[in-house]
Amino acid sequence: MKSLDLVIRDAKVVTSTGLLTADIGIAEGKIAELGEYVPNGKETLDAEGLHIFPGVIDAHVHFNEPGRADWEGIATGSAAIAAGGGTMFFDMPLNSHPPTTTASFFKQKLAVAEKQSLVDFALWGGLVPQNLDKLEELAGCGVIGFKAFMSASGIHEFQSVDDTTLRKGMKKAAALKLPVAVHAESDKMTNELAQQAITKKKTGIRDYLDSRPIKAELDAIRRAIAIAEETACCLHVVHVSSAAGVQLITDSRRKGFDITAETCPHYLTLTDKDVEKLGAVAKCAPPLRSAKEQKELWKEFMAGSITTIGSDHSPAPPDMKQSEDFFQVWGGISGAQHLLSLLITQGHFERKAGLELLARLTSANVAKRFNLPKEKGDIAVGCDADLALVNLGTNFEVRAEALFYRHKQSPYVGQRLQGLVKRTFLRGQTIFQDGKIVGKPMGKFIRPSSE
Repeated sequence: MKSLDLVIRDAKVVTSTGLLTADIGIAEGKIAELGEYVPNGKETLDAEGLHIFPGVIDAHVHFNEPGRADWEGIATGSAAIAAGGGTMFFDMPLNSHPPTTTASFFKQKLAVAEKQSLVDFALWGGLVPQNLDKLEELAGCGVIGFKAFMSASGIHEFQSVDDTTLRKGMKKAAALKLPVAVHAESDKMTNELAQQAITKKKTGIRDYLDSRPIKAELDAIRRAIAIAEETACCLHVVHVSSAAGVQLITDSRRKGFDITAETCPHYLTLTDKDVEKLGAVAKCAPPLRSAKEQKELWKEFMAGSITTIGSDHSPAPPDMKQSEDFFQVWGGISGAQHLLSLLITQGHFERKAGLELLARLTSANVAKRFNLPKEKGDIAVGCDADLALVNLGTNFEVRAEALFYRHKQSPYVGQRLQGLVKRTFLRGQTIFQDGKIVGKPMGKFIRPSSE
C-alpha cells in the first residue's frame, strides 16, 4: 500500500453515480483510497460540512493566446477556471492569432499553454474551408476535436463552413475518429435578418436579438445532424440555447447516431430581458432567449438530454463592448469562474435531480464524450485527485474585484450565488484556496485517449 500524502476526511463526496460520505486518500497525485475510514497520511484535511465535486472540465473557453492576450490569456483564464473549482479546460481555436488550424499554429498555442496554465488543458483544432488538408496533422498533434462555424465567427482568419465543406470535414474527422463541434446558426438567415435591420437603422439590443431567432439555430442543427448521420461523424453541438434544439439532437441519438448537446450557464440563468438591462456584457450568439424558452431548456437539462455544460467564456477588452450599434459590439460572455456556482444556485439539485447530475454534466460526461484518459472526470480510486471543495450552504456576491479575468466584467457581477468554492486540487496539489491562487502553473496537455 502506498504511503498517503493527504487524507481528506468526512466530506460529502459527489461522484457521477451518487453521493457518499467518505474519506479520500491521495498518493502521488491520484486517489489511492476512498471509503468510510482511510488511515492517516502525511497530511490530514477536515472537510466536514463541505461537498467534494470532481474538478470541473470546461470544454468550451476562448483564452485567445497567442496573439490576443489583451482579450484574455492562458494565465488569467486558467486562474479563473481554478477559482471556480475547475481543473481542466478545452481552448477553442478561433480567437487566437494565428488560429489553431495547422500543426505549426497548434504548436505555438501549446507552447504558451504549457508555460502558463495553472490547470490541465486540451486544445481544439479548427475546421475551416482552407484547412481540410490539415486535419490529419492536427489530429497527430493531439487535438481534442475540430470546431466549425456554420455562421460568421467574427474573426476574419476563421471563416465559416458551408454544407459542402462541413461534409468533407466530417468525413475526414470520422476517419480520424475525432468529433466535430459546430456553432449552429444559419449564416444565410442571420445575415439576411441583420442586414434588413441595419438597412432600416434598427441597431438596438432588441433588433440584434430578433436577428438571431431560434429557427436559425434549428435550421443549422438539422443540417449538421443530417451530414453527421450521412458521414458517421461524431457531432457535438455547442451552446444549444433552445429546448427544440436539444430535442432534435435527442431524436438523432435515439436512432443510434453519435450526436450530443452542450449548453451554457448563461442560457440557464439569464434571459433576453437581462440583455436589455445589462447590455453588452450579456451579448452572445446564439443570444439569450425568453424566460419561457429558458424554462423549457431546464426541463431538457433535468431530463438528462444535455450531455455537457461549457461556459463559452469569450471575453474582449471593454472598448470592444462600447457602441451605440449593438450589432458592432463584440459578442461573448465572461463566465468561466462561476460555472459550477451558477448551476448550483439555479438548479436546486438536492431537491430535484441529485448532485450526481451536476457532476456528470460538468466533469464525467465531458471526459467520456471526448475520450479523455480514464484518470479524468470522476472521484474514484485510480483517478487523478482533481477535486473542488464546495460549501453548498454559503452564498456570496459576485464582485468585479474578485474576478480573475484580465478584464473585470461579467453579467453576473452583483448577483448572489449559492455554493462557494473553497479549495481546488489538481492532482492532489492545492491551486486555489479561500479566494486566492496558491499554486504555480502546473497544467499538463491532455490528449484524447488511444484506448
